[in-house]
Amino acid sequence: MMDANEKLRQVNVALIAEKGAEIYGRIKDRYEPKDKGKFLAIEVDSENVYFGETSLEAVGKAKSVHPDKVFYLVKIGFDTMETIAKMYYPD
Repeated sequence: MMDANEKLRQVNVALIAEKGAEIYGRIKDRYEPKDKGKFLAIEVDSENVYFGETSLEAVGKAKSVHPDKVFYLVKIGFDTMETIAKMYYPD
């Protein structure tokens, strides 16, 4: 199995972000506003979605099914920049 850095070198991260955002745009009404602050990990090729109370839980569920994939991760109810800011600069 390859390590995380090797995986990232072999994938088109921009394409994953684009497809992931498009998929989330189609399904977000299922999660917002009731699940605000929780996470979804989206495998963009299959369009499988994995819900978690935390980012670690969502990605863990996704990796159990797709161990060699890179996922689009979204914090429900937050835009992308707000999610990144919260992850690096929590309240």
